[in-house]
Amino acid sequence: MLMSMAHSIIKSGSRLSLLTMGSRILGLVREMTKAAFLGTSALSDAFTIAFFIPNLLRRLFAENSISVAFIPTFRQYLDNESPQKIKEFLSATFTVIALATSLTVVAGIIGAPLIIPFFGTGTDETVLLTRIMFPYLAIISLAAFFQGILNGIRVFSPTGFTPILFNLVIIGSTWLFSSSTGNPARAMAIGVLLGGTVQAAFQLPFVLKAGFRFKPVNPLVALSDPGTKTVLHLIGPTVIGMAAYQINDLVSSILASNAGTGIVSSLQYSLRLQELILGVFAVSIGTVILPDLSSHAAKEQWDLFTRLLSRAMNIIAFITIPVTFFSLVFGQSLITLLFKTRSFSDDSVALTLNAFTFHVMGLYCIALNRIISPAFYAKKDTKRPTIAGLFSFCANIILALILVGPMRGGGIALALSLASAVNTACLLYFLGKTKTVELGPFLRNTASYAGKITLFSAVSACPLWYFKDYLLTPFANLGRIAGNAIPITLGFGVFLLIFVLQLCMTKDPVLTSLRERLNGTKHSDY
Repeated sequence: MLMSMAHSIIKSGSRLSLLTMGSRILGLVREMTKAAFLGTSALSDAFTIAFFIPNLLRRLFAENSISVAFIPTFRQYLDNESPQKIKEFLSATFTVIALATSLTVVAGIIGAPLIIPFFGTGTDETVLLTRIMFPYLAIISLAAFFQGILNGIRVFSPTGFTPILFNLVIIGSTWLFSSSTGNPARAMAIGVLLGGTVQAAFQLPFVLKAGFRFKPVNPLVALSDPGTKTVLHLIGPTVIGMAAYQINDLVSSILASNAGTGIVSSLQYSLRLQELILGVFAVSIGTVILPDLSSHAAKEQWDLFTRLLSRAMNIIAFITIPVTFFSLVFGQSLITLLFKTRSFSDDSVALTLNAFTFHVMGLYCIALNRIISPAFYAKKDTKRPTIAGLFSFCANIILALILVGPMRGGGIALALSLASAVNTACLLYFLGKTKTVELGPFLRNTASYAGKITLFSAVSACPLWYFKDYLLTPFANLGRIAGNAIPITLGFGVFLLIFVLQLCMTKDPVLTSLRERLNGTKHSDY
């Protein structure tokens, strides 16, 4: 059973990681395109803030509503109600989403000159970009509605493909329209709007093919629909926790915008590198283990529950801690390779490196939070992760206010990393309070493994730290791409060789399980 669980995590996580990787890599290419055209200029900050506002509202309401409220209610209708009732529910929900987001868009467009000055970038260009992109909120909310219908009937491929389309449209629009729109930021803004439209339009035929129909109805009729009322009722409690996270983002962005030109943009470039790793590994593993955790919780198989969670956390340590050490050594080379072109200058590299150094320090804890939270969701406990999120939120705001002055963007990044550690500590504390996990042995197992991987990663990184200049100098005249890609590749090869040798010497269980997976054998008990 345990052997099967471990192989299942690695096997399923690998498949999901490959599916996620395409959109994440294109998201990085999108940021590389932004770096090439905008760098860390005031125009880049203007676009970042203008896109941040509707995107924040999208994350807060559209994504939250679909995952927490709409899909469970829709599933109940599919199981228990007639096709007519399903149509009425979908029509009512469609009407409420369309009306609420349209009114918000109108308010956002009209009120943009009043909202933008809070970010310290109250320029006419920022207001214009905000007005161009605010309709994205309504369009992407409808796309989320379509996604909810498809996911509710267990159709995932179309919705998984749409982020790829979104990134492709933005990249293409930036290159095609920059010269004709006045500046690249406007071209990217138009790309956001077109990309959201493509996301919605791509999914709609699949919804119709599945046999679902809906239409606008009287708003009063929509609000009185029992299913829609249930959705609205379910949204309320979870919005609190989600709002804390998003307000965290909001306050950090305001502080960054007022810390100096280019700070808010450099933080976004840094986060994109971090999210590439998190999205490919941590989110995938968290998604994969949730069904098994839920099954063990339902059967009260707490021993299996604890072992599965412990193994998932060890896999996260196995991935994120070495990545952290390698990134600390080669961070400047990575940023130069990915972003330094056209408008992205040496100053832009320095700003982004300052943020990335402190962002990547929190990689392990941020990834752990994506793994531990499903342990609560599996037991239908959303209260404790919300409380942990609120503690993290308070810590982040206080630390960011203290650190932004002396450290600028690096202070905001460090505040996020430290707040993530607070979140992890709170989640582990609450996990012990559930009385379903013996916290002492659990922590000793995960902490000892994380400590071992930290030691091995430090040993692997030391030669690179001291001899990095000797590795970079011979290739310095080969240009940005070869001059950085070759040393990074060689450095990673050396790091990996030393790291794997240490794992082999200690017969590391994660490495053994991975090797057996690649060989098609299943002898490990991990």
